[in-house]
Amino acid sequence: MRLTGITRARRVRAAARASLVLGMFVLVPCRARAQDPAPLTVASPDAKNVVSIGTQHGQLFYGVERRGMKVILPSRLGFAFRGARALSDSLRITGSTRATYDSTFTLPWGEVSRVRDQHNELRVSVEEMVAPGRKFTVVVRAFDDGIAFCYEVAESAAFGDYEMSDELTEFTIADDARAWWISASKPRPDRYEDLFAASPVSNLDTVHTPLTLELQNGIKAVIHEAHLVDYAGMTLAGKFESRTLHVSLSPWADGVKVRGHAPLITPWRTLQLADRVEDLAPSVLGLKLNPPSRIANTAWIAPMKYDGIWWGMHLNTFTWGEGPKHGATTANTKRYIDFAAANGLKGVLVEGWNLGWNGDWMGTHGQFSFTQPYPDYDIQAVTQYAKQKGVTIIGHNETAMGIANYERQLDSAFALYQRLGIKSIKSGYVNDKTQEGHSHTGQYMVRHYRRVVETAAKYGIMVDVHEPIHDTGERRTWPNMMSREGARGQEYNAWGGEGGNPPEHETILFFTRLLSGPMDFTPGIFDLLVKRPEGVARKPEDSRPRTTLAKQLALYVVLYSPVQMAADLIENYEGQPAFQFIRDVAVDWDTTRVISGRIGDYVAVARKAKGKDEWFVGAITDEEARTVSVPLSFLGAGSYVAEVYADGKGASWRDNPTAIAISQKPVTRSTTLQVVMAAGGGQAIRIRRVK
Repeated sequence: MRLTGITRARRVRAAARASLVLGMFVLVPCRARAQDPAPLTVASPDAKNVVSIGTQHGQLFYGVERRGMKVILPSRLGFAFRGARALSDSLRITGSTRATYDSTFTLPWGEVSRVRDQHNELRVSVEEMVAPGRKFTVVVRAFDDGIAFCYEVAESAAFGDYEMSDELTEFTIADDARAWWISASKPRPDRYEDLFAASPVSNLDTVHTPLTLELQNGIKAVIHEAHLVDYAGMTLAGKFESRTLHVSLSPWADGVKVRGHAPLITPWRTLQLADRVEDLAPSVLGLKLNPPSRIANTAWIAPMKYDGIWWGMHLNTFTWGEGPKHGATTANTKRYIDFAAANGLKGVLVEGWNLGWNGDWMGTHGQFSFTQPYPDYDIQAVTQYAKQKGVTIIGHNETAMGIANYERQLDSAFALYQRLGIKSIKSGYVNDKTQEGHSHTGQYMVRHYRRVVETAAKYGIMVDVHEPIHDTGERRTWPNMMSREGARGQEYNAWGGEGGNPPEHETILFFTRLLSGPMDFTPGIFDLLVKRPEGVARKPEDSRPRTTLAKQLALYVVLYSPVQMAADLIENYEGQPAFQFIRDVAVDWDTTRVISGRIGDYVAVARKAKGKDEWFVGAITDEEARTVSVPLSFLGAGSYVAEVYADGKGASWRDNPTAIAISQKPVTRSTTLQVVMAAGGGQAIRIRRVK
């Protein structure tokens, strides 16, 4: 619904304009201020977030405040192009328009089922005052949970074909905020699989987004992007002892960042804002900035839990390629199908089923076939067997960044999967660049990722991407884009050089990576000491999950994904009462509430199962044991029972990870649970109505 001419909005804009004219551009000398018009401003519906945009000495700047406190100081806007004048100087604002929007949309799946999109929009028209006289528009939207802006450069005689060498957008942080980041520098500039670090923003080099910041004034801010289509992925480049972060785009092999023909429409640059860290999640800002679903009938898109032939490869129990330990055999797959069917899991992932895994598949950029199985894998028999058991096979498509090879086979492979009843794929992109040298997250790959999702939709196939580009909310437009890796996941606990992910890792992921969208972390490891072959002694430094068993269960609630894996070898679940929680836990939610949390320390989350009066609570901690209070005021009236999976007596990630205590207790909405967690531990709770 679109509303214009609202008196309250005018009052908000007037107040905001007065505030920012005095506050945001105080660095402008008096002589320049007299020449440059007052900045234009737009405020969020609740008037807390205010964006200003104006010119200084012919350059275009913007700034952001929250509750009258500065978040982004005047920061430059613009572009640089190959063989053309930079679109950043000799600029003037020639006009503006305003609008107010308020609507609600539903999601076929998600952390929440409904999203309200309420924002005020300012469109600022800008023109070069010198030749070639190009014109463009900066579109700014102010929401209660953050702000966003993008550029639109129209086609004209002065702007047609283009090759962008840089986007000049900056984020000048108002103070030396604390930042949680992963590097986007060498040796792996386009991968997200490093451990997070925390430092003042002035210490940053080049980092990935989402970038979570805690300003000294207490405001929490997250820099990211939304609606990334036919453009390069964004990282942020800092400069030592500077609080200004520059947009850095991943390049083509020849160094060009973005190429195309006008009109040029950029992704949204987003700044999520909150006063409490708990209010950062669930993050829906990116969803509001993406177009509605292009899939008319989404009934076939179904969140699910799955097991699979995967963890064994990371343990060297199985191999991807042919040989005596080959994992993807017909017989082994049927074992996993039987287990899934017996335990209410709807999918079975099979890696290493297709030709191409033998030899140096990474070095050759993976000359895989995506239709031809190995001789010991009868794909027809396996898929038919799965169908009889009410289970779908999840087909694995590893590319090793051999993109041309994969794209040649896309239609034939997906058509085969459709005929066989394979309703989901897991794709992979293990390698840093394409065979031609294009960046892993540049425009070439952005086009590719989108092509895969759209082709999959044509054949009724859901997609889970590993080694992906970061999530920018495209699941609203293409809801068959279910989940992705995009961070350091469970697999590092099998062989990571540091001995596995540290206990704090998942408490950081929740407030950083998970703010962009779902993550296929692959929880559920029960063999937490990772058995070694007979006669091989375990060393203290050997990699393993540095969590307790209760924390592994809690991750199903804390780390959101609509597809969740029971990731361990299926024999490790035999005779384990704790596996009941994995059978029971939901993967689709009506609503999500963050009870409490602190980045890098702990988090407690409650989620209501889709269409049921049933809640799940997950709480996790770092290396510190702690107790968290969880009021159950989110429950409805009546009586409930809480099924509690807690760290057992003496539990500790280091010395006693598998100790678990399972109990039940009656609760109501007036109950406050004391959630006790061991070092590196957690707690998982199912709360169901009894009357």
